[in-house]
Amino acid sequence: MDTTATGRDTAARAAASRMASAAAAWLDALDPAQRAVAAGAAPSADAGADAERRRWYYTPTDHGGLTLGAQRPAQQRLAYQLVASGLSVAGYNTVATIVGLDNVLDQVEGWRVDWGRERGRDPGLYYLRVFGEPGDAAPWGWRFGGHHVSLNNLVADGAVRSTTPCFFGADPASSPLLGPAPLRPLAGAEDLARELVRSLDPDRAARAVLADRAPSDIVGGNRSELSDGDEVIHLRDIWRGQFADPELLDRVTRMGDGAEQASGYDAADHQRVALTSAPKGLPASALDAGQRDLLRALLATYLGRVPHGLAPVLDDAALDAVHLAWAGPTGPGAPHYYRLQGPRLLIEYDNTQRQANHAHSVWRDPAADFGYDVLGAHLAVHHL
Repeated sequence: MDTTATGRDTAARAAASRMASAAAAWLDALDPAQRAVAAGAAPSADAGADAERRRWYYTPTDHGGLTLGAQRPAQQRLAYQLVASGLSVAGYNTVATIVGLDNVLDQVEGWRVDWGRERGRDPGLYYLRVFGEPGDAAPWGWRFGGHHVSLNNLVADGAVRSTTPCFFGADPASSPLLGPAPLRPLAGAEDLARELVRSLDPDRAARAVLADRAPSDIVGGNRSELSDGDEVIHLRDIWRGQFADPELLDRVTRMGDGAEQASGYDAADHQRVALTSAPKGLPASALDAGQRDLLRALLATYLGRVPHGLAPVLDDAALDAVHLAWAGPTGPGAPHYYRLQGPRLLIEYDNTQRQANHAHSVWRDPAADFGYDVLGAHLAVHHL
């Protein structure tokens, strides 16, 4: 793979072209009523005008856009072609598996969860929206999301400029298949991190492990912007608005309260794992060669979600600045959390809920999620 600036720009422009073709084909296949739901305002440097594009979720709530279930099969195929244009083959396979897991989860929960709609766990409730006009010189983007998936892409000046936040989750995180190996969509992200932290000697482990218990969720939650001191968000607040049905609101509140109580966290624990701009944990510069290889493999389970050339390339100096922080036991099957943080990089993973069989993972760029920086630069060049 060409990792030079020229090579990355070529890859970003080729990906933008694929995205534009797929987005235009999907939009053109929609009827006027569908298109009215599927199309959103063009990306803007004004955070207020751009607020909807910068909303993202990983709960089974309204993510905004046209659902797969509201589309004919031929339209769904075109929708998935757009989704695939923003992912590597492995990334697309993982997303398709996560979507299908809603059928597995429905059975796990005894087909009883409703969330105030006809079917509570529904692989048809994944939402796609295009913001702006695909292929225009002006910035445009698209978002695909539903339960445990959120993909957010920005194109500006003919190149893909942002692919974060990028969230994958799995519930169940592990489920049986016919054969010895279970279905584990996020196995690499969990197992490589555990192997890395367990390889540390006591002194380095003491620097990497922030707490002996894990928080109930990723710490950044679904915030549009991250700030120093951010702590875990209550489950009921990771939805689009509040439930009108008091029973549903009470259920989600009790679920969130239960997860928090199960974590055993108090205020001091939350402060210990709170997000900070200065990374917590152990820097990669303190790792030996084998551990650095493990870290690179772990990073690849996140940065490899998108097509080659779109993710940042970490040379040795950049890798040195990435910090590993862990919370919880390091044995398999125990609730745990970790993050990898460095310049322009924040990765979080937790597997704590449903007896540590419900995983969340997210890759973010705290300085430029949704292309914050690119939109401002585009405005300055083209409109001032």
